[in-house]
Amino acid sequence: QVHLVESGGGSVQAGGSLRLSCAASGLPYNAGCLGWFRQAPGKEREAVAAIYTFVGSTYYVDSVKGRFTVSQDRTKTLTLQMNSLKPEDTAMYYCATARYGDCSVRSVYSYWGQGTQVTVSS
Repeated sequence: QVHLVESGGGSVQAGGSLRLSCAASGLPYNAGCLGWFRQAPGKEREAVAAIYTFVGSTYYVDSVKGRFTVSQDRTKTLTLQMNSLKPEDTAMYYCATARYGDCSVRSVYSYWGQGTQVTVSS
């Protein structure tokens, strides 16, 4: 059984930092994409950052470039370091995995976590 469990969300003031983590288990494939998505109320779920694991490259949506960093640690835990947070970063954040494909595209992802809430106040 596949489990993706996010942690690290919370409430911070603008300019603050949070670090999200995602632990995955039971995956039936070697994931080519490890991604972070977010969804704010009334908005579409969007890709925030992702790792193309087979080639070692990363993707960031323009709005978070220079502020967020996606990585995978030695234990294979996926992390998202979020600095200089803004109120518009407020959303539910999800981690997800895909076997292969364009890691910035939601439809390639097959497994999703339950999400962790990030709230940034001004």
